[in-house]
Amino acid sequence: MAIDEGVANRPQRATLRDVAVLAGVSIATASKALNNRANVHPDTRRRVLAAAELVSFTANSLAQSIVSGQTGTVGLLTNDLDGRFSLPILVGAEDAFGAGKMSILLCDAREDAIREQYHLKALLGRRVDGLIVVGSNTDPRTTLGELPIPVVYAYAPSTDPRDVSVVPDNYHAGILAIEHLIATGRRHIAHVTGEIQYAAAQDRAKGTLAALAAAGLDLVGDSVRFGSWTEAWGRAATHTLLDRHPDVDAILCGSDQIARGVLDILRDRGIDVPGQVAVMGFDNWQVLTAGARPPLTSVDMNFEMLGRRAAQLLVNAITGTVTTGVETLPCRLVVRGSTALGA
Repeated sequence: MAIDEGVANRPQRATLRDVAVLAGVSIATASKALNNRANVHPDTRRRVLAAAELVSFTANSLAQSIVSGQTGTVGLLTNDLDGRFSLPILVGAEDAFGAGKMSILLCDAREDAIREQYHLKALLGRRVDGLIVVGSNTDPRTTLGELPIPVVYAYAPSTDPRDVSVVPDNYHAGILAIEHLIATGRRHIAHVTGEIQYAAAQDRAKGTLAALAAAGLDLVGDSVRFGSWTEAWGRAATHTLLDRHPDVDAILCGSDQIARGVLDILRDRGIDVPGQVAVMGFDNWQVLTAGARPPLTSVDMNFEMLGRRAAQLLVNAITGTVTTGVETLPCRLVVRGSTALGA
């Protein structure tokens, strides 16, 4: 194919007409070839693609969206201030959408309803094809209501059963944790967790108690110790546990942050971890688990998998396959030195 290099070197942005002229085809044929439409001869398609590459042609995304009804963008609206949940979910969603096939616009509402509505209007104004809404905890959240685009709720489920939500299976996560501790030989297990009104704390505690009952064991102290999601609470609860139940040989913590406080007190009292007391947490937040002494065993909520599944459900909805209800995804155990010698 002979191509005029003078046309290729023009400074202004190349147009579809330029591509068509260089390839010796009509504008309509060039458009079909570039958009991989049917009824274009392979040789013609190759000429058009070669011409487009030579002039560095970039399709006008707005014009494409007018024709296709889609912009190739989705919004991710989060209330997770530190990115602890939203960032890995974002990574998983990007993996599922595929490189270069869908762009994600990230907005942080910072637990502010007014800010959330502002971001929502901005995303709708940009004509996003769909929306993933990420909560800062697993408590059910108020639905955004009827919107002109599909919405998938991740981590925090919507209160409306007509919506589709994807959440981690915190109940089974509690079972997974206890089964691991029992497998390492622990029989006197305590559970120190966060605020009692949180769904995650309740679900993990229910799983913990169910697994202990299945093994014929009782929880040390006969009750779950609810408190706050802080290292300070982990330290205070551990002081009480050791004073009242010196035979405790494992402490399951409702979060990695609580577990860091537990480890502090055990170290201060000269108690070997995991030789005398095993410690594990939830969330597998690398900032806390990797820096703990010893490194902290934790249950990973599989946030990237959560993001991938949310993206898959959103793509399905965009293309016409709509689902409803809450889907729970399995969590996974990450074993480190706080529960297993040599790990």
